[in-house]
Order: sequence, then structure tokens, then C-alpha cells
Amino acid sequence: MSVAGATIGGMNATAADYRWLGDHCPDLVEAYCATLVHALSPEEAIGRLRARADGRVRGIGALVEAAARAWKESGGDRHFLGLCAVDGWTLMVEPNGYLGSLDEAAVPLSRGTELVAHFRNVNAVDHFSRYVDGELRLHFEPLFPHERDGADPDGAVALMREVGFDLSADSADVETTTEAAFALAERLTGVRLTAGLLDGAEFLTGSVPVF
Repeated sequence: MSVAGATIGGMNATAADYRWLGDHCPDLVEAYCATLVHALSPEEAIGRLRARADGRVRGIGALVEAAARAWKESGGDRHFLGLCAVDGWTLMVEPNGYLGSLDEAAVPLSRGTELVAHFRNVNAVDHFSRYVDGELRLHFEPLFPHERDGADPDGAVALMREVGFDLSADSADVETTTEAAFALAERLTGVRLTAGLLDGAEFLTGSVPVF
């Protein structure tokens, strides 16, 4: 289940490194949740979520299509998930989803390990979170990065500035917050997501009831 050609990110990822998202994955970045969990396999993550495994699909385009079908079939009553292994982490992608941003999922997934998740919906509601061993260490809304909470709200401030977040309270820079969220996730995990990686990934799909 490892992704061929996965790239461990360096220490210099910025929002500019993820400009390709809007052109390559427009349907995904409009509404998504991306979660990275360290040292868990996709199967272990599915187990911790008590999810129903449904099958496998290859590539982000097929995953987005499968999510749309699942949404219609369930009437929105189930969270649809796609998981793949990337260099010691599991990447969980939810087109039009948000499960990874919830305590109910992030706490059990991060027990004994760490998790980074970022979410955005069609109304531009967004969240970025980091958990370590079930504890929320950092949380903020990418549109309002100056407002942070969690057990260590300021631990990633330098990284946030470096990737492209404007931390001033009166910031009007909202154009690249999604790209900056992807870059910050890379800085915190070392996992760089690329168009080639997402297109070549084999995703284990599953679903859980909406809480």
C-alpha cells in the first residue's frame, strides 16, 4: 500500500509549493479534509475509527468520484474515507469531508502517535489541528491564523510564518491559506504531497456513520 515515488519534504515548503492544487484537484480543494497519522497503517487507522472497509481505488480523481457516489448512496449519513501509506504515515483524504478534523476521530487516531489534519468546506470554514497522543496541541482556522488554541498554541508560529501565513490580526491575505495549510502539514510531518503521488496512490476506501 505504499505510494510509489512518495517524497519526504524538506525544511523549506511554502504555500507556493502547493499552487498546483487548484488546477490539478479543483474539486478536492474546494471542500476536503486531509489527515496524516504517523506510524499507523491504513488498515490500523480504519480499525481505530471502527470504519467499514469498502474497497480500493487508484488516483485522486477516482477517489473524488467514489466519494460523490458514496454521498448519493448514503444520503450524507456516512463519512467516506480514502487512506494510503506514505513513508511511515497514513494519509487519509476525505473529498467533501471533515471527519479527521473532529476530536471523535483525531483523539483515537493519535493515541500513542501524532496526527496533523486540515479541513475546508465550500463556505470557506477551515481548521488546522495537530494532536499528540490524544492531546490537541495546536488548533487554528487558516483564515484567522492569529487566533490559536491547544496545549502548545505557539509552538509552530515560526513555521506558520515561513510557509506563508500572515499572523497579524488585521491580515487581509486570504488567497493562499489552503496552500499554506498543506505546506505547514508538510513541515510538521515531513510528508510532501505532489500531483504524481496523489494520482498514483492506491486508496483503501471505507466509511463510518456521521456522529
